Amino acid sequence: MEMQTRETTSMEERIEQAASFLRQCYSELEKSSAELNGRIEAVHKEIRQTGTYHHTAEELTHGARMAWRHNSRCIGRLFWHTLEVNDAREAKTASQVAEALLRHLERAGNGGRIRPVMTVFRSGREPGKAIRIWNHQLIRYAGYPAADGQPRRGDPASDAFTAVCRRLGWQGSGGDFDVLPLVISIGEEPPRWFTIPDALVQEVPLSHPEIERFGELGLRWYAVPVVSDMLLEIGGIRYPAAPFNGWYMETEIGSRNLGDAGRYNRLGAVADLLGLDRSTNTSLWKDRALLELNRAVLYSFKQAGVSIVDHHTAADQFVRFQEQERQKGREVSGKWHWLIPPMSPSSTPIWEDNKLRELNLSPRLIYQKPAYAGRDSNPDCEEPAGQEASAMPAQELKCPFHQ
Repeated sequence: MEMQTRETTSMEERIEQAASFLRQCYSELEKSSAELNGRIEAVHKEIRQTGTYHHTAEELTHGARMAWRHNSRCIGRLFWHTLEVNDAREAKTASQVAEALLRHLERAGNGGRIRPVMTVFRSGREPGKAIRIWNHQLIRYAGYPAADGQPRRGDPASDAFTAVCRRLGWQGSGGDFDVLPLVISIGEEPPRWFTIPDALVQEVPLSHPEIERFGELGLRWYAVPVVSDMLLEIGGIRYPAAPFNGWYMETEIGSRNLGDAGRYNRLGAVADLLGLDRSTNTSLWKDRALLELNRAVLYSFKQAGVSIVDHHTAADQFVRFQEQERQKGREVSGKWHWLIPPMSPSSTPIWEDNKLRELNLSPRLIYQKPAYAGRDSNPDCEEPAGQEASAMPAQELKCPFHQ
């Protein structure tokens, strides 16, 4: 996955990008040579007349699925072909975008039986009309740094965005698990925020199959991780708003979101509950606390009837995905240090896979700067948001689920 840069695509390059995508897409959809040649001819004509072209609904759907398949940091690609794609390119106002996002949450949540879904809004060809979703994920907890003698609360990863939301007029409770609002901008219009109805925010309180007092920690997490700040590129067309979701792997919640020192940092609290010796690393208290925290995540999600996968099963599924792609004659793009799970990685089959490499494949999902970058110091947030973002420094790259 690469960073977004300013687009300087010539007409001839755009034509070649479109033709390359169409050849691959129509081949995978088993369409005839006549259908392919006719479509390429029509697209060439459209690009020469308008400078761009419009994907059909079928092309958009398969292109989005291909982008998931090409995502080098995703371990769950075995199910790429099941992705449901909502075509929301006709949405024009912030209210219409918000309505589509709420429909996405309802469809994806599915009462706990989570569906992989992507909602694609119009392309960013006209910066003055570009749609940007300011949230990193549609559902995300607020972050409140320590201030005025009060301890920090919430998710440190959300501190900057929470400050933006508060300047826009949103106010949370100041607690650890305040759900942030949706924030949407259309071109140069000021951003608008929308509260997510409680009915669409399914949360799972964490308990443990054996440790009765685990619930006293007051931990919980939301069911559906909808990454909402990445750009989708299909055949040279860029969609700056294309939120998508799969389902969680338990270590994404237990090891990273709740366990990381730079996130909720709850390993110490779990260790104390277990009565572990934290005075020395040789007690392996962090390892033991990490294991029980992840057990609690798996147990609680399964008790709540919410889809989740453990990291061993996910690694086995990734190997199956690799084999399926090999049989199709396609090489798998993979970033090894992102694909190995953050707990017991050497016990998974990915650990010794020395052939993984990141490929420059299209369609693809691309990182872009947060829509509020450069705007969040302005209380009115009225600086135009439609321009494509310049590349972020390499150290800011994060896995979509853990940022």
